[in-house]
Amino acid sequence: MKIVDATKGIENVFLNGNFNLSLWEKYINTIHPKLKALCLEDMNRTIQTGLFSFENDYLPILNDVILNNKARKETVKNFHSITKTLGQEIISKFGKTVDVEIVLYLGLCNGAGWVEEIDGKTYVLLGIEKIIELKWYDLKTMKGLIYHELGHAYHNEYTKLDQTFDNNKDKFLWQLFTEGVATFFEQTLEGNYNQYHEDQDSWKEWCDLNYDKIKQDFNQDLQTMTFENQRYFGDWVSYNGKGNVGYYLGTKFIHYLNEKYEFEDILSFDINKVKKEYKEFID
Repeated sequence: MKIVDATKGIENVFLNGNFNLSLWEKYINTIHPKLKALCLEDMNRTIQTGLFSFENDYLPILNDVILNNKARKETVKNFHSITKTLGQEIISKFGKTVDVEIVLYLGLCNGAGWVEEIDGKTYVLLGIEKIIELKWYDLKTMKGLIYHELGHAYHNEYTKLDQTFDNNKDKFLWQLFTEGVATFFEQTLEGNYNQYHEDQDSWKEWCDLNYDKIKQDFNQDLQTMTFENQRYFGDWVSYNGKGNVGYYLGTKFIHYLNEKYEFEDILSFDINKVKKEYKEFID
C-alpha cells in the first residue's frame, strides 16, 4: 500500500483565484499520464447529459478549494492521520492486505473517492474538491470514505470488480452489489454495521423509514435505468430529495446475503449469482 499526497502545490493550478484547466492538465500529468484522460472523459460525459455545465456546476466547486483554506488544510491533515495504519487495520480485520496506491489529489469533480485500475495497478483516487464540497473532511466521515473506496480495491484484488455488460439492467444491478460490498467492508473496518459515511442531515434515518419504498422503486426503475435518468448513485442525483440512496440499498442487500454466506464468498459472486439472489431479496 502506497500513500500519496498530491495536493502540495495545487495553488499553482489557479490564476488569480480561478481554476485553470491547462495548468491542471500539467499538474495531473505529474501524478499519472493516463489520469488526465480519465478525469476529462468522466467530466465531459456528465456535461453532455445537458444537466450540468462547467461554468455553473464545476468551476465554483474547483475554485472553493483555494477559497476554503481551512477545509483544505483539515482534509490534508486527516488524510495523513487516517492512512497511517490502514494496512495493519485491514490485515487485522480480513487477514489480507490490499495492493493499492491511495492518492489525495485535485480532480475534476469526478468523485470524492473512486477506484481505477491503470496499467495493472489499482488506485484509490480521493478528490479534494468533492470532499470539501460534500463536507466530508472531518475525521469520522473521511475515514468512512477511504474505507469504502478500499472496499472496492479489496473486491477488485481478490475477485473482479469491473465487468462489462450488454444491458443497463445488469450494469446497475452490479453497481448496487459492488457499492454494497464496499460499504459492508467500510462498516467492518469501523466495527459498526450502522455506519454510513453518507449519513448527514438524518440521511440514514430517512432511508430506514423509507426502506421498503426505496427497494420497490429501485426494482421498478431498474427496467429502464440509464446513466441519464438513474437517481440512486451519486450526490448529484436525487431520489425524493436524497442522494446516494443506492449505496444504502446495496448495503442492505449485502447484509441480507451475509445471513447466508461468508463475506469472502459474496465477493466471488458473478452477475448471474447476483441476479438470482437479488430476485429473492426483492421478493
